[in-house]
Amino acid sequence: MDQSGVLLWVKAEPFIVGALQIPPPSKFSLHYLRKIATYVRTRANEGAYPRLYWSTWRHIACGKLQLAKDLAWLYFEVFDSLVVRPPEERLEWAEVISNCTSEDEVEQQRNQLSVDTLQFLLFLYIQQLNKVSLRTSLIGEEWPTPRTRSQSPDVTEKSTCHKNWNDYSHQAFVCDHLSELLELLLEPEQLPASFHPTRSSLISREAVVALSFLIEGTVSRARKIYPLHELALWQPLHAQNGFSKVSKTFPFYKLEAWLKACLTGNPFGTSACLKSGKKLAWAHQVEGTTKRAKIACNTHVAPRMHRMVVMSQVYKQTLAKSSDTLVGTHVKIHRCNESFIYLLSPLRSVTIEKCRNSTFVLGPVQTALHLHSCDNVKVIAVCHRSSISSTTRCVLHILTPTRPLILSGNKTVTFAPFHTHYPMLEDHMARSGLATVPNYWDNPMIVCRDHSDVSVFRLLPPCEFYVFIIPFEMEGDTTEIPGGLPSAYQKALGQREQKIQIWQKTVKEARLTKDQRKQFQVLVENKFYEWLINTGHRQQLDSLVPPAAGSKQAAG
Repeated sequence: MDQSGVLLWVKAEPFIVGALQIPPPSKFSLHYLRKIATYVRTRANEGAYPRLYWSTWRHIACGKLQLAKDLAWLYFEVFDSLVVRPPEERLEWAEVISNCTSEDEVEQQRNQLSVDTLQFLLFLYIQQLNKVSLRTSLIGEEWPTPRTRSQSPDVTEKSTCHKNWNDYSHQAFVCDHLSELLELLLEPEQLPASFHPTRSSLISREAVVALSFLIEGTVSRARKIYPLHELALWQPLHAQNGFSKVSKTFPFYKLEAWLKACLTGNPFGTSACLKSGKKLAWAHQVEGTTKRAKIACNTHVAPRMHRMVVMSQVYKQTLAKSSDTLVGTHVKIHRCNESFIYLLSPLRSVTIEKCRNSTFVLGPVQTALHLHSCDNVKVIAVCHRSSISSTTRCVLHILTPTRPLILSGNKTVTFAPFHTHYPMLEDHMARSGLATVPNYWDNPMIVCRDHSDVSVFRLLPPCEFYVFIIPFEMEGDTTEIPGGLPSAYQKALGQREQKIQIWQKTVKEARLTKDQRKQFQVLVENKFYEWLINTGHRQQLDSLVPPAAGSKQAAG
């Protein structure tokens, strides 16, 4: 630790939520980002700096980088979702967009949106995290130092999700590319024609404020966390980082050396959570194979924006929880098989990786829900954004204000309308800034290079549709599916209901004797039992047999 007692670390959220799990467009290379940095600074009066408006970014992305407009909007919108805003503001925006009657009107509304220019440049740069490198695929992942091996290798295996969730990867990425990140923030006159900073290059105070998007820290192990710029501008540190009160700038190389000297592991990252996190207590847990299961959370020590829950190797279990411990957490669910997991609280983000034959019912996900390398998994959620990669036979029942993203390597994906509710759901949606409209569950966007084959996904046919009942008692006011069901699915349910009534009427009119009724009931029960076994629903029902105290504790 350096003598000032300052510890800095790389924030997890920009990587977990912000780094899209696909190789970035080639035009996001340093060469082009430097050009954009110069371009925006020379057009401060045209909605480019210090705030970058959607219309200006669209012009840069589509006109100069040759990106499709949908892709340009995707990166702009993903960055915007990282900005902390009151939920009311998000709900107002949803209402404005849902009231638009044409694409032109939507575009007019988007033109009023802006993001912090310098932070957005950093955000575009960190998309390189998931860049496919031939060298690293041949020789394997390069770790910062031998001692940074993960404490739990099977929770953080090599994959794109692994990089997004591995704090060592974040730290290594920022350390290895710190010089380039700082170059991006230099004012054009500070970067000579050679495009390399010189001994006299100076970094502005605004640039260090922007870098707080990626880095934060603390002093002398104090509990309070400060954004990077507050620490960098702290008087006792000026001698080390070179800040000049007169010019309000930092010498490039002195600042870079100070940052590298102070950077350490993230105390609230995945590794710290796995190493010293608390084990979660479950309100509903059926006895079964729990020995292998690893479930840790850091909510007892982590500040609000750093909360994390990691669940791994849950096998043949039904687990349910709705509590403050889960609120606002980044959740990673890994290698869970043949299980039913209910997390009925507002969540910040959710990643489900390498799971099979399982069902996940989630509270509203404020930012991103991502599935990776899953097989035969069903996910039921209201979420701001969803994306899938390398999945097979997965079904997503979602309500979402953004187009679901189909990344590479998927087979037989099914999208279906959100079809359940629990008593606190609407309250949790309001707290997460998620509304029932607009809802783009049925309009996915294929964002991958391996193919643009539309047959990779289907929309669930209404004849296969059933509503999902959450089998726990809780307090709350929600009594129906928020926003209702699309008419075709509502109609299919109505027709099924009609068939049941006709069947009941037929049985009634058959005037069976008492013995015949008994015989008939046994026949029906046997058929139902057969169906339960054949479909795998038997385990789901068996695992819901409540413990002695009753299932009301699911809200605990």
